[in-house]
Amino acid sequence: MLLSDIPALAPYIKLTHYVWPYTMEHQPGVCLGSEEQRCYSPQGKAVGGSSVVNDMIYSRGRPQDWDRIAADGNYGWSYDEILPYYKKSERCELRKYKNATYSGRDGELTVENVPFRTGLVEAFLAAGRLHGNPTIDYNAPDQLGFGYVQTTQNRGHRLSAAKAFLHPHKRRKNLHILTDAKVTKVVIEPQTKRAYAVEYLKNHIKHTARCRREIILAAGAVGSPQLLMLSGIGPKEKLEVLGIPVISDLRVGKSLYDHIAFPGIVFKLNSNNASLQELKVATLSNLMQWLQFGDGLMTTPGLVEAVGYIKTSHSDGKVPDVELLNLGGSIVSDNGGAFRKSLKISDKTYVTAFSGLHGCDTWSAIPILLHPKSKGCLELRDNDPFSHPKLYGNYFTDPQDMETMKEAIKYVIKLGESEPFKKYGAQLYLPSYPNCQSHGPGSDSYWDCAIRTMVVSLHHHVGTCKMGPPNDPEAIVDPELRVYGVDGLRVVDLSVLPHTISGHMTAPALMIGEKAADMIKKIWSNVVV
Repeated sequence: MLLSDIPALAPYIKLTHYVWPYTMEHQPGVCLGSEEQRCYSPQGKAVGGSSVVNDMIYSRGRPQDWDRIAADGNYGWSYDEILPYYKKSERCELRKYKNATYSGRDGELTVENVPFRTGLVEAFLAAGRLHGNPTIDYNAPDQLGFGYVQTTQNRGHRLSAAKAFLHPHKRRKNLHILTDAKVTKVVIEPQTKRAYAVEYLKNHIKHTARCRREIILAAGAVGSPQLLMLSGIGPKEKLEVLGIPVISDLRVGKSLYDHIAFPGIVFKLNSNNASLQELKVATLSNLMQWLQFGDGLMTTPGLVEAVGYIKTSHSDGKVPDVELLNLGGSIVSDNGGAFRKSLKISDKTYVTAFSGLHGCDTWSAIPILLHPKSKGCLELRDNDPFSHPKLYGNYFTDPQDMETMKEAIKYVIKLGESEPFKKYGAQLYLPSYPNCQSHGPGSDSYWDCAIRTMVVSLHHHVGTCKMGPPNDPEAIVDPELRVYGVDGLRVVDLSVLPHTISGHMTAPALMIGEKAADMIKKIWSNVVV
C-alpha cells in the first residue's frame, strides 16, 4: 500500500516529491494570498503523471466542447468520434448508470462513486434541485445539473493511470519502463528534419535512445512544450536568444489556458459532526475500515463529494461556464494543514482570514471558471532542461472572467442560504483578508478583492502544443497529433487541446491516449521497419 492510494490524503500527496512544484510567474493584482503572490500549479512527477496526485475526479466535458474542436478543422475530434475512446478505457461501476449507452464496461479504468457521504452532499444536491438543477449523471451527454462525484477509484483505492494501464503489462518484453531519468532533448536531423532519438540523463550520465518509427511526447502541458523548444521547435526569436538552433519555427507555448477556482466561500455550521474535519477523519478505526473494506471516511477525495455545472449570464450556448465542487467541509477542515498548503495559500492570509473557524463545522462549494477568456503563455527560462519554464497565467486580464466568478460566488451563497442547509444553521462567513479590510464585507469591491487574493490554479493547463489544421498559424500539431515541420514526432497529452473543456482533465487525457494509439497502429501495423 502507498499513501497515495488513500483518497482522503490527496492534498498531502501534492506536498511530496511526487510533484513538479511549478509556480506561475508573478502577476500584479492576482494570487495576492498565495506564497510570494504566485499561484501554485504542481504537476505529477511519477509513472502515471498527475493521476497519482490529483483528486481523482472523472469528467468528460460536454459534447459541445469536442464538437467545437472538430469545427475548428480538427477532423476526428467531434464528440461522436471521441466517445468510443472514452468508453474503451472505462469500467463503469456506477450502480445507477453502469448500463448507460455512453458508459464503458470493459476498460481498465474503474470509475465509481465514493462509498461514504456526509449529509452535506444531500443538502447541496437538494439545494441544486430547488434552483432548477436536477441530480444527474454529469457525464451523460444530454444533461446539465448536479451529481455525486465520480472518481477513478477501485474499491475505494486511488486507481492511477499507471495502475490501470501499465502495471498489468509491465513484464511484456517489448515494454521498457525507465524511472529516475530525465529526458533533455529530442534529437532531430537538421537536413531531413526527422526525429530519430531522445537524449536523457540517468544518474547524471547522458544516454541516447533511438527510435525506428516515431517518438511520442507525453510530458504534459508544461513538459512537452518545454522539450519541443529545447529541441529547436518553437518561436524562432525566443530560441535564437537562448542559443538553441531552430528546427521548426512554431508558436509553441504561445497559448495557455487554465481552470481557476476560488476556495474562499465558507459557511459556518451550527453543528458538531456534520463535516469532514481532520480529527474526525484521521483515526485508526477509519484507516482500518479503509484497509479492510475500501470504504468509510478515507475514501472521500480531497473533501470532494459532488460536482455541479451551471451557466451564468456570460455562458455561450449550451456549455456551462462554471463548475461547483461541493466539499464535505472547507479550507479550514484540517485547521490550516495540507488543504491550504497544497494550494500554497500563505500563512498570513490563512491565519488572518480563517483561523477564527478552527474547530468549527463548515461547508463550502468552490466555483471553477471552466472557459476563461484570459489567455496565458509558456516560455523557456533558459536552455537548461532542469529549469522550470516560465508560466504566465494572465488571470482576469479579460474583465469578463471576474464578472463570471462573482456571479458564481453569488450563486453558491444562494445555495448555502436555501432551505436544505437551514437544518445545519449555515451562516456565510466573510473572511477578513489582509489586503481587503478597507472594503465593506460582502460588497462588490470586497468580492473583487477576495477573488484576487484567493484565486488558485487547478493546474489544468491546455493549449501549449495546440492542435489545429495546416492553415491555423498557432497550431503545433495536426489533428493526428504530428508536429508540423518535423517527421517522426507526435505529442499525445493535454497540451494539444486548443482550449479548456467543461470538466477535469484525467478522462480527456486518457481518451487522447486511446485515440492516438489507434492512429499510430493504423499507420504502422502493416509496415516493417
